[in-house]
Amino acid sequence: MLFINLRTLLNNAALRNGHNFVVRNFRCGQPVQDKVQLKGRDLLTLKNFTGEEIKYMLWLSADLKFRIKQKGEYLPLLQGKSLGMIFEKRSTRTRLSTETGNSVLSSMTDAVLARVYKQSDLDILAKEASIPIVNGLSDLYHPIQILADYLTLQEHYGSLKGLTLSWIGDGNNILHSIMMSAAKFGMHLQVATPKGYEPDPSITKLAEQYAKENGTKLSLTNDPLEAACGGNVLITDTWISMGQEEEKKKRLQAFQGYQVTMKTAKVAAPDWTFLHCLPRKPEEVDDEVFYSPRSLVFPEAENRKWTIMIST
Repeated sequence: MLFINLRTLLNNAALRNGHNFVVRNFRCGQPVQDKVQLKGRDLLTLKNFTGEEIKYMLWLSADLKFRIKQKGEYLPLLQGKSLGMIFEKRSTRTRLSTETGNSVLSSMTDAVLARVYKQSDLDILAKEASIPIVNGLSDLYHPIQILADYLTLQEHYGSLKGLTLSWIGDGNNILHSIMMSAAKFGMHLQVATPKGYEPDPSITKLAEQYAKENGTKLSLTNDPLEAACGGNVLITDTWISMGQEEEKKKRLQAFQGYQVTMKTAKVAAPDWTFLHCLPRKPEEVDDEVFYSPRSLVFPEAENRKWTIMIST
């Protein structure tokens, strides 16, 4: 997003079919570049991007994945650029996907990816910095993870529009990022969280507005099976995020009954799949679901690399 020459990528697209681009299973109408200006912008939350802009990010990610991984093309798009990374929280997938997806040939920093505790720290960094800032995770949002999730679902289903996402777990930064973007793709969202662990009220209010504007459904409940009913995609995450370790006993008790199992899947749509951004703990999802053919967790993890390439 920050450095890629979008016109070059568009003009050299690997596969074209009339007015549609087809990259693996990624299908979307021809991007209109004049309406999508991403270069130089911060990526703090998907709230700040339109549906068309996010779709274009996913199209670019799919194109890069096909051309580099499948066709073996050499695309030194970030040659001469460097990325500064700040990690207040430990990281594996974010750090590795960023390091392998970006060049560090310059002694100067052209952008900063920061993983922090407070979203307000990112906001201050973006305000004071003269270079783009990318949110590698904060207490409120994790946008780069959601881009990877959507690319994974696009590859599997062929289209995001009309899918029903069923979130079963904590009202955390992953859920917030889904709430800020799902309706923009025409996706419905069903959320189940324990009492006291609901998503941020201000984010819920904005998500309700997005759903109304885009004609999608948003429901919040404390019943996991209600949220899973008819869902195409069952999604969960850690119940105990970094910095919440002292709450472990209390949280494990509060989340009793929220484990995703085949009982959960029985009420889901016939074509259900499962997502988890990892690392996974058995109390969050049992082995039968996690290692089933319906689980997309490993393609989801790989796609962090391809989406991070256009995010930084």
